[in-house]
Amino acid sequence: MRRAILALAAALALALLAETAVRLARPAPPRLPAAGLSVAATLGAGATAGYARALGPRPFVFPADHGPHPDFKSEWWYYTGNVAADDGRRYGFQLTFFRAALAPPEAPMPPTAPRASAWATRQAHLAHFALSDAAGGRFRAFERWERAALGLAGAQAAPFRVWVAGWQATAAGPPDASGTPPMHLTAQAGDAALDLTLQPGGPPLPQGESGLSRKGSEAGNASYYYSLTRIPAAGSLRIGSERVAVRGLAWMDREWSTSSLAPGLVGWDWLALQLADGRDLMLYRLRRKDGESDPWSAGTLTDGHGGSRRLAAADFRLTPLGTWKSPRTGSRYPSGFRVEVPAEHLDLDVRPLVADQELDLSFRSFEGAVTVEANGRSGGLVGRGYLEMTGYAEGGGSSQM
Repeated sequence: MRRAILALAAALALALLAETAVRLARPAPPRLPAAGLSVAATLGAGATAGYARALGPRPFVFPADHGPHPDFKSEWWYYTGNVAADDGRRYGFQLTFFRAALAPPEAPMPPTAPRASAWATRQAHLAHFALSDAAGGRFRAFERWERAALGLAGAQAAPFRVWVAGWQATAAGPPDASGTPPMHLTAQAGDAALDLTLQPGGPPLPQGESGLSRKGSEAGNASYYYSLTRIPAAGSLRIGSERVAVRGLAWMDREWSTSSLAPGLVGWDWLALQLADGRDLMLYRLRRKDGESDPWSAGTLTDGHGGSRRLAAADFRLTPLGTWKSPRTGSRYPSGFRVEVPAEHLDLDVRPLVADQELDLSFRSFEGAVTVEANGRSGGLVGRGYLEMTGYAEGGGSSQM
């Protein structure tokens, strides 16, 4: 689902923090909230008046839909991947951009109406950047945010670009037949840097019901959601003093919505897996306060030949393989999952590439690269992917699905 109801939480926090940016000359950037805020509480029912909502399926149009949808309250561009150096060293990466509306769209102001400030804006943007180094057992995670004013942050469809304070994803050439251009990702913070070019690996995959991904029973409790599931990636990474040439596969998720988590939900587990046989598997499990999995959990399995199958909650099972405790925050997360899709004869063990891939940022979560093995077969590597787990820092534990 992407990945990413977390983006809504971060977006709402941004909306509160950037309130002064709408009306004042540039102030010092407000501090983001301390990590450990409740994602579920932040995603409680909020105002939706004046925003568009995801109420039914709609056709995607590319390249336009790679760009922003400011009529909706929030959206995100979520890039993750697994890459390797020529000597076999493995790395994971994440570069994610979130947009949050600070106020509903309004009719254009009259030409004579004065602007309070050149810094005034109705949009705020947040970005996350993370790298995982398997051989070194290292993980780095960083966060930036800016208001969409004077070029500090923004998004556009033609030519494609989304950016926050120097971190960006940009078109690296003309779109292919599906309307998707090659994309160039760049980010640098602390002792980590990323510079990758992603080549289109296939047409965008609509998730859910022709792109409508429902998260609950109420009208509008949904997002528009598509994925680029198998993107060839090449370029360089840096962790510490060494810059390493790498290549591998990336995954891009795109969602936009005006929505909130249904009452009783405390978090979710999301997996995006690229299997060696050419199939790609996306699953998300929504977790309730009573420890059970929500019936709106879902997923998609591609067959590697252009076909795909929607998966309902009853079609798959996620069973934690153990528990990992963060040495910094004390939060407890599953240390991996057994993933079963019986009708597709899939029985997989998914484990983090690096044990500690906790993002201890404005909202605390576990997001990192994973390896995929056939269940019960040590060394039987059958794929790689990415895992996101939220809600555990607030005590929202796991259960079997």
